[in-house]
Amino acid sequence: MGKFEMSKAKTISLTVGAFVAGALISLHIPALAEKETKPGLPIDELRTFAEVYSAIKQGYVEPVEDKKMITNAISGMLSNLDPHSAYLDADAFKDLQVGTQGEFGGLGIEVGMEDGLVKVISPIEDTPAYRAGVKAGDLIFKLDDTPVKGLSLSEAVKKMRGKPKTPIKISILRKGEAKPIEITLVREVIKVQSVKSKLVEPGYGWVRITQFQENTISELAKHLGTLYKDGNKLNGLVLDLRNDPGGLLHGAIGVSAAFLPPDVKVVSTDGRTEDAKQEFKARVQDYQRGTKEDPLKLLPIEAKNVPMVVLVNGGSASASEIVAGALQDHKRAVIVGTQTFGKGSVQSVLPLPGNTAIKLTTARYYTPSGRSIQAKGITPDIVVEESLNGSSAGMRIREADLDRHLSNDRDKEAPKADPKAAAKNAIKPSKEKDKNGKEESEEELPPRLEYASKSDYQFQQALILLKGLQIMQNKAQ
Repeated sequence: MGKFEMSKAKTISLTVGAFVAGALISLHIPALAEKETKPGLPIDELRTFAEVYSAIKQGYVEPVEDKKMITNAISGMLSNLDPHSAYLDADAFKDLQVGTQGEFGGLGIEVGMEDGLVKVISPIEDTPAYRAGVKAGDLIFKLDDTPVKGLSLSEAVKKMRGKPKTPIKISILRKGEAKPIEITLVREVIKVQSVKSKLVEPGYGWVRITQFQENTISELAKHLGTLYKDGNKLNGLVLDLRNDPGGLLHGAIGVSAAFLPPDVKVVSTDGRTEDAKQEFKARVQDYQRGTKEDPLKLLPIEAKNVPMVVLVNGGSASASEIVAGALQDHKRAVIVGTQTFGKGSVQSVLPLPGNTAIKLTTARYYTPSGRSIQAKGITPDIVVEESLNGSSAGMRIREADLDRHLSNDRDKEAPKADPKAAAKNAIKPSKEKDKNGKEESEEELPPRLEYASKSDYQFQQALILLKGLQIMQNKAQ
């Protein structure tokens, strides 16, 4: 991978990710352990740790295996740092690796932990959870008959995953619902289609990226090629990143490079070690992975200049924010929608013996102009709510809502949300009534939004804006 090629046998993966259960942005770099002299060990604190360890071994009501105690200690050290640092057991580590390929077993939801409950960040399109009406902001408090309270996030995720065609009942709390909602889902192999597109009307195209995966760049090139097929000319393009939780870093760089001039900066990272200080540009060596050919080789040249609108919302995180930030800073596209999630930290995955690993936050990432997205997100150029009557954005959880979230080091006015506010809103919902005055049943779930349809308010507004940009461009010419 050019200057990022691994030069040492021992490696870790630099990851900027769709947080927790989703795919992670990945780039291999040399191990952190080789970068600086280890600091002196805190003898007094370690002595206290040894005394607690000994007390548990000798006096706890039931025998506890050494392996379990050490694993719990490691997990506790990491989980108390920030929401994205974590210990990955063999299953979780395997899930992380498999998830980047766009295929894994489970229910199809991106989740996080908040106030001891599993919080739905975003349901993944065309999955059991999505089809059943699970919403961003839902709090899962029970899995089958097991309360979530007391489980770690990895334990909860493990319970949600399982063999295809096996059922699981999830109990959720939702703002606006007077009673808990119980939904039975049937697990299946989740195959996420990374890129979707269509010609919405003559001259105007729509491309949606659902998640940044290994094949996203080449798939984007194919879809754009189809939109320009047979000499079709596009007067405008909507790049839809709504509810895209993130993915692989090279995917975000490649998608940005598809629309930007060569060699301009896309994103940079900065942390305490030299390996955490990186700069990535719109060039093939920064987005090419394990292939000799440039995945953008067949990209229509017209894509570099077509008028663009990028759609984002509170479910747009990490890699989505990298792309939106790069296109915004270079004034290549107009960003439309609502404030994005604000996942601007970088995680390094350090493999451990036994096919386990730790995921450690090692840096923050920045837009080309130097803005930190952490705990703030990308602010749209034009704010458009999710519907004419307003938005459900208030029900969403964002990075700033998470306990122990990393601060924004370059914007002291970044939001400092009450980490328990979202949970309180969902746990104590208000009763809602339909037009006949009857309380809505918890069994009734609203229909899912069809993206790029006539009922998609944000998309329709983006289309109107594109047509206005085209008129202005024609007048200027």
